[in-house]
Amino acid sequence: MAELTNRLRKLVASLDDARTRRDERLFVAEGTKCVLDTLRHFSVRYLFATHAWSDSHKAEIRGIEVTPVTRADMERMSHLSTPPEVIAVYETPDNDVASLDASGKLLIALDRVQDPGNLGTIIRIADWFGIREIVCSRDTVDVYNPKVIQATMGAVSRVKVYYTDLASWLAGCGMPVYGTFLNGENIYSSSLGESGVIVMGNEGKGISDEVAGTVTCRLTIPSFPPGAVTSESLNVGMATAVTVAEFRRRQL
Repeated sequence: MAELTNRLRKLVASLDDARTRRDERLFVAEGTKCVLDTLRHFSVRYLFATHAWSDSHKAEIRGIEVTPVTRADMERMSHLSTPPEVIAVYETPDNDVASLDASGKLLIALDRVQDPGNLGTIIRIADWFGIREIVCSRDTVDVYNPKVIQATMGAVSRVKVYYTDLASWLAGCGMPVYGTFLNGENIYSSSLGESGVIVMGNEGKGISDEVAGTVTCRLTIPSFPPGAVTSESLNVGMATAVTVAEFRRRQL
């Protein structure tokens, strides 16, 4: 049974820093639901848990070495406002976009999305609608940010996220590229394919000009009623849900 050292405690606490995550190639998941949903999908480096938690989850953690910790230890390591009873530290998987076979699939692409909560929400949306790959621009928020991991509620174990030069990848993907714009074609009257890439843009600036140049079909989600004064735009998570739902509705 491993022992919690000061070095380990500091390492876990430091994994909210992007550079540390890159250098160590590690990330954290916290809390019972998030840990149990991801435990068998990533390579476990460390599993920290209180004795009470370990005793009540013996079946789920069978075969995994657990480092026992106190609630005080959890408070010093956790990135949550309310410290959990379990923290998992995983090895970061090597998701290389060159290995992605996108043919015949519906994918999401994210251009410079910055908010961890938005990325986590979009991963959950992808999971719900059966989308297993998301391709991101390199300046999109890190999927292994602790806030993103928590926001996915375990969906990150079923959706692979890739980072690349998004405009170049889209230009060469060989599939229809759908982009959401304020001045696009009404999504409800547009022809939508069963496969392709749905591009969602930055929270404040939308899709960049470079990425927009690869879009083959510009879509918009119309407000209601037509011509009425409404909010300026939808949150990117909301817009993703509406857009993906319409694509999937056509397949029912």
